Amino acid sequence: MFQPAPGSRGDEGMNKEKSVRLLNKGVADELQAVHQYMFFHFHLDDQGFGPLAALFKRIAIQEMGHLERFAERILFLKGEVEMVPAGPVERITEPDAIFNKAMAMEEDGIQTYNKAALECSANTDSVSKQLFEQLVGDEESHLDQFEQQRDNIKRFGPNYLALQSFGGKSSEGGPA
Repeated sequence: MFQPAPGSRGDEGMNKEKSVRLLNKGVADELQAVHQYMFFHFHLDDQGFGPLAALFKRIAIQEMGHLERFAERILFLKGEVEMVPAGPVERITEPDAIFNKAMAMEEDGIQTYNKAALECSANTDSVSKQLFEQLVGDEESHLDQFEQQRDNIKRFGPNYLALQSFGGKSSEGGPA
């Protein structure tokens, strides 16, 4: 195990405020995603697209887990968790437009978290760097799921959406 030099705290290279700022940007992005995805969940469920609604509910819950991980790291660094979403909920209700918006949000998250990981590395904050890197993998998985559904809507059109209505309401949290 690494032992700091005598008289050294061992973290003289890390700027905790910079890491907290990056982590709070992640908090804001995740809050926005949770709000937006739950809005999509409610509206897709209301339209009778149970499996698509359940997909957004499941991913919103995963985004809440990301938010929690960011908050835990911020508190470890003795920072304050800023619970302010990055932006307002966009009132999009058409399935194709919903998936386009969700894909854009995930693509932005991937880019933002990759940059944040690099900044944390330059800031000698390996733990925050690893957190951002881990979440990039999750966001790529979300992007893949959204792309698959959007592509199915484009490929099969109303027929695909009609099949989604056979799943019924998603309030039971069934499979997507």
